[in-house]
Amino acid sequence: MNIQDKIIQGIQLAFQNIYNHELPLEQISLAPTRKEFQGTYTFVVFPFLKISQANPDTTAKQIGEYLKDNLSEVADFNVVKGFLNLVLNETLWVDLFKQIYENPNLGQLPANGQKVMVEYSSPNTNKPLHLGHLRNNFLGFSVAEILAANGYEVIKANLVNDRGIHICKSMVAYQHFGNGETPESSGLKGDHLAGKYYVLFDKEYKKQIDELKAAGKSEEEAKKNAPILLEAQDMLRKWEANDKEVVSLWKQMNEWVYAGFEETYKRMGVSFDKYYYESDTYLLGKDIVEEGLEKGVFFKKENGSVWVDLSDEGLDEKLVRRGDGTSVYITQDLGTADLKYKDFQINKSVYVVGNEQDYHFDVLFKIMRKLGRTYGDGLYHLSYGMVDLPTGKMKSREGTVVDADDLMQEMVETAEHHTKELGKIEGFTEEQAQELYQVLGMGALKYFLLKVDPKKRMLFNPQESIEFQGYTGPFVQYSHARIAAILRKADQIGVDYQHPDFSGITAVAETETALIFLLDSFEKKIKLAADEYSPAVIAQYLFDLAKEYNRFYADLPIFHEKDPAIQAFRVALSALTAKTIKKGMGLLGIAVPERM
Repeated sequence: MNIQDKIIQGIQLAFQNIYNHELPLEQISLAPTRKEFQGTYTFVVFPFLKISQANPDTTAKQIGEYLKDNLSEVADFNVVKGFLNLVLNETLWVDLFKQIYENPNLGQLPANGQKVMVEYSSPNTNKPLHLGHLRNNFLGFSVAEILAANGYEVIKANLVNDRGIHICKSMVAYQHFGNGETPESSGLKGDHLAGKYYVLFDKEYKKQIDELKAAGKSEEEAKKNAPILLEAQDMLRKWEANDKEVVSLWKQMNEWVYAGFEETYKRMGVSFDKYYYESDTYLLGKDIVEEGLEKGVFFKKENGSVWVDLSDEGLDEKLVRRGDGTSVYITQDLGTADLKYKDFQINKSVYVVGNEQDYHFDVLFKIMRKLGRTYGDGLYHLSYGMVDLPTGKMKSREGTVVDADDLMQEMVETAEHHTKELGKIEGFTEEQAQELYQVLGMGALKYFLLKVDPKKRMLFNPQESIEFQGYTGPFVQYSHARIAAILRKADQIGVDYQHPDFSGITAVAETETALIFLLDSFEKKIKLAADEYSPAVIAQYLFDLAKEYNRFYADLPIFHEKDPAIQAFRVALSALTAKTIKKGMGLLGIAVPERM
């Protein structure tokens, strides 16, 4: 049982003994004491005044005195307007530190026997990944890592949107304008090559609309009858009929795109355990529609179309199959949900998809629960907001998309410029320097995109993200590198911090207790991040930890300390901080440098 749990249990006993009241443990919570007051934990008594039948200060004083008399962990207390601030026994901090320091599984909770699938990325094979995909991939990968740290068995999945009219648009444009161009002949990554023809399709389509309008057609007629669009629609029909020539081109262009994606994923530092392809799953779900009709969950209209009525769930009627028997998008998703369960028997399934799909997933999950799927309660939509740049919104069809590859390269170049400017690569070989720029550039990008609550729309500012001061990835990375330098010096002068004897240390400084307090809360933050599916919890924690460490280091210079035991203690405290930062940044998919 940790200190916080012991205090909560002590408060429960205080209510029992002072007020003869059984207070459930879940109703008792502690907050960190504000820095301007003495103490570590604060208990707010206002919600319990009906039980105590006393004013706030009297209630807080009564509980404080009980804890001081009956709990060895509590050395003293003070009351500020009904807030009970608890001062912990100083010897406790060294014991607590030892407990954390000797934990071989720092940041890893025990296995819980639950399986979870996190589906993220879900790219279209007609264009390269863009800034929005960066947030999606970083979120998905980080949430998967956080869930794994919470004891889940995690399967990282990618459902690739590799079929449909948008794919055919790139293919038709390639037939018209490609002249046999390949990634090798063009010097373009395969996904960029496909994206080039998607943009060319749109240009040609607009040109043909203008020509039809000039010939007297209305805008609506022109949009529907532009020859290049009719070609794309015809190509989709041929693809669905398994036309040899069309399927051959489709496979060829998709192979180029997959090779391009793999390069991008590698640079992003994300990976997948299982790929699903829409070309394999788009016909799934038709059997589920029949099952829903049999169970009375779905109903048929006169034109033969099949619907679900979700008005009792606060929604409306939703089409699940067209009158001609063809699928709609949700039909496929019903089937894919079953397929995932069949493949892995998962307890939870997390879909990392932008918030423009909130309604779609609300409908999907409600249908699966109505159909009685055992995994229905474990379905979760990790809905995230769009990412804007200071220059404005992205538009892929017009070729003005903020390309993921370009942005990552730009971040690495910005990191190089900034690092050279600050003179942080003294003594580095060219190879070491290039590796550092990569680590800092990608760390800045990931941290900036992950530090914001996923639900919020955000503005990404590349220049701000790379700063070495403030709420940024490089600030946390630099703090780790600073500690690594301290540990190297400690090794050089023979400080034994690996197996130190702290028995003679009875008191620690305020900055040390603040740091130990934060280190002790690491696993709680990991649990909270999993409960909220929010890497932002970890990002904030790491910033607070790095900031607190820098305060500790400024207040208590380690190598000026004359007492060898206290010096070893402070080096060990530094080592644990570095280990925690490295583990925490790893949960965000971010590497930390040993030198800079």
